[in-house]
Amino acid sequence: MDETTLRRRIGVSALIVSGGVLLSRILGVFRESFFAGMLGADGTTDQYVAAFRIPDFLNYLLAGGFLAITFIPIFARYLADDDEQGGWAAFNAILWPLTAAMVGLVVIGMVAAPTVVEWLYPDFTAEQISETVLYTRIVLPAQVFFVAGALLTAVQYSKGQFVIPTLAPIIYNLGIIGGGLLHAVIWEPSPVGFVWGVLVGAVIGNFGVQWLGARRAGMQVARPVTLTHPVMREYFAIAIPLMIGQSIVVLDETFMSVFGDRVGDGAQTHLQFARRTMFVPIGVIAQAAGVAAYPALARLFAAGKKQAMADTVDKTVGYVLALSMAAAALLAALSIPVVRVLFERVRFTPEDTTATASALFFYALAIPIWGVLQIVTRAFYARRQMWTPVAVGTGATVVAVPLYIALEASLGLRGVALASVSVLALYTVVLAWLWYSTVGLDRLVKLGTVAFRAFPLAVAGGFAAWAGAWLIGQVIDPTSFAGAISAVVVGTAAFAGVAVGGALTGYTLVAPAARD
Repeated sequence: MDETTLRRRIGVSALIVSGGVLLSRILGVFRESFFAGMLGADGTTDQYVAAFRIPDFLNYLLAGGFLAITFIPIFARYLADDDEQGGWAAFNAILWPLTAAMVGLVVIGMVAAPTVVEWLYPDFTAEQISETVLYTRIVLPAQVFFVAGALLTAVQYSKGQFVIPTLAPIIYNLGIIGGGLLHAVIWEPSPVGFVWGVLVGAVIGNFGVQWLGARRAGMQVARPVTLTHPVMREYFAIAIPLMIGQSIVVLDETFMSVFGDRVGDGAQTHLQFARRTMFVPIGVIAQAAGVAAYPALARLFAAGKKQAMADTVDKTVGYVLALSMAAAALLAALSIPVVRVLFERVRFTPEDTTATASALFFYALAIPIWGVLQIVTRAFYARRQMWTPVAVGTGATVVAVPLYIALEASLGLRGVALASVSVLALYTVVLAWLWYSTVGLDRLVKLGTVAFRAFPLAVAGGFAAWAGAWLIGQVIDPTSFAGAISAVVVGTAAFAGVAVGGALTGYTLVAPAARD
């Protein structure tokens, strides 16, 4: 496959994934909006946020969140060697033991939940602990379907099939929304309906539909004849660093929850809503590019085309950096009206909006950081260098703990968000430096050109968006829904005007260095 064809394939794949991610992120924001209007932001909603800590950690122990990343290079090698039969044997050798291991961990999690919740959230009352344990035990079995579904998704990505995997988060979000709505209609609004929706969404979206997709990709299912298949050693050699390394990327949400609890009732929910809003542009821009590019990067490395691989990383990082800078400026400028439009209704008060928007302003600054990180980490993973991101991420975690403590104590809610941004920035800078020190530091010149061109235009656009929102607020009450949505529309239009003006003058967000 020549470079032009490869770029075209990555581009088409990125569009497919981007469309799916956009829809799933919109549904995710609608889910949070529905949740906010129904339940508000207080100690009860904090229990819902806290209920995911143990399930997420168990998933992390088996590198469940990284299963696609760890398995794609293995499967890609079999495909590169024209040994698809061997690839399916490897698939079965990993699928069944990991699924069984997760079942065992879920049972342990069920038993240990009261002790762990009490340890993580010492400020919770006995009633809050009891409710959090109940929600945790409902969510825990979903991890079995996440793990199995991740492998089913990985084989589809490896075969260049992206449509069905994009349905997983869409169905998952619909399950959560449906669970919350059904419980409210039959009984009363409660987090318990949403957590049951989590389980149903995982079973159908992350497992059931992906099983059908993997069958379309030619999946061959068989019980492994032995647990000593060579691929198990290969898999664990790749996955163990991800299992034992306490990377800041994995623990960022846990830190948000634990330190948010120290701020006071409702703070976890405010931070969660702000963080989820930030991930909408990250998903559309960076996650889509990373997911689409990763199988291609793995194939290039397996084929020994290291130069082409480095070039692909450069171009992907360039686009992501430029677009994510624009998204960061726009979201930071419009943080208050965006939160008001998305969440402020019924039980979610203007005070909740102010708190969430103050966190979102800082979280928005992390969009370019997360964007670059999505690509650079996948570049290391494609080369099977799992230890490097994990070692750097674990080091960042060591720095994170005292920083979170200090900033939470001094700035409260905003301090938690700022600590997240600061530590992730440190992690990304160090990791990017290590990557480019191996492929050529001269490549950073092109990326510097991208940033140099994109930054001032993004700042100008952000200022125009803020000014447009402020002006419309002089005409329409900015605290009303009509005023907020008008501010978002006018502010976005002002930002777009700056971007179009830049394009007409040849000063585009995406520099030639990113396009060449």
